[in-house]
Amino acid sequence: MYHFALYYTNSREEAEDITQETFFKVMKQLDKLKDMDKVKTWILSIARNTAVDIHRREKVKRLLIEKLSWQPVLKEVSKPLEMIEKNEQWQKVQEALMTLKSHDRTIIICRMLKDYTIQETAEILGISEVKVRVDFHRAMTRLRKKVGGDD
Repeated sequence: MYHFALYYTNSREEAEDITQETFFKVMKQLDKLKDMDKVKTWILSIARNTAVDIHRREKVKRLLIEKLSWQPVLKEVSKPLEMIEKNEQWQKVQEALMTLKSHDRTIIICRMLKDYTIQETAEILGISEVKVRVDFHRAMTRLRKKVGGDD
């Protein structure tokens, strides 16, 4: 869940806040969970809603284009130039991702970065599987245009 929040916000501090607030909500609402097989998607849907709430409440815009704080340690990398190139490409994708609408960003994070199934993504977002497929395709098209490639 922390990684979802980190991908969603591109900020460690904000991801930690979302994670903490989500766990408080989960603990308070645990008795409302009817199907323990869906605990992962239930928690992630709470995390997504919490992230949206925090963004609305705090009107956080200053972190939208901040770069990831992770940097490769060059002495541990066999091909430093290749790692730098990959990190620069990732930063470009991350910045483009942060410019997308919340819904598009969430679908791409769920499907591409977290490898959730279409069904899990639909449950997290509270939409149909068909809508996930269509919206994912459209979101990826918008992301490709922003990045400027056919990745």
